[in-house]
Amino acid sequence: MNRIQKTFGSLKEKNEKALVGFVTAGDPNISQSLEIIKAMCKAGLDILELGIPFSDPTADGPVIQRSSGRAIAGGMTLKIALDMTRQIRQESDIPIILFSYYNPIHAYGNKAFYEDAVSSGADGVLIVDLPPEESDEMTNTWSGKELSLIRLIAPTTPVARMKSIADSASGFLYLVSKTGVTGSDGLNTGDVGTHIRTLRSVARLPICVGFGISTAEDVASVA
Repeated sequence: MNRIQKTFGSLKEKNEKALVGFVTAGDPNISQSLEIIKAMCKAGLDILELGIPFSDPTADGPVIQRSSGRAIAGGMTLKIALDMTRQIRQESDIPIILFSYYNPIHAYGNKAFYEDAVSSGADGVLIVDLPPEESDEMTNTWSGKELSLIRLIAPTTPVARMKSIADSASGFLYLVSKTGVTGSDGLNTGDVGTHIRTLRSVARLPICVGFGISTAEDVASVA
């Protein structure tokens, strides 16, 4: 049983929900970024999403766009983010998900990325802009299944495709709460509840909800 499975299993036994936190690696700089991550882990975060900065983050709103820009300007790269993952792993057993666009991974090399991600202590990867139909080129180079492949499911995804995506995923499913980019307003918790129930009817993996969740009230209503 890997760290992701252990975390969700423990939460289920306690009838609790997972708190998943995102932070851009290297913002505002590498050392402060590490301190922020360590503080998040100590504060009770259940799963860490470590964002790999990218110059064209099309799924992200202005806050994460600016965050990525600062990190890149400060010299952050995928290799350094993996080094950060190793440092985090030395101090915490929290599941770490590498949250990335595909371009940095492709440039790094699919096989090398898998090997270095696993050796760094990462538990999974979520690639924002890589649909299942185009992921074989990447996963066929992987030498094992030690890295969970988290899949995104949009609120507009048809039920049959939900099932197909869920069947190709591992770790958990990331349900996008609404159309639009990260940080956008207009969360409709009633719609989110409907999407969760629909996805639950065709998927066995745990479901996490993201995009547009910015307040404690949002978290409570979605949970």
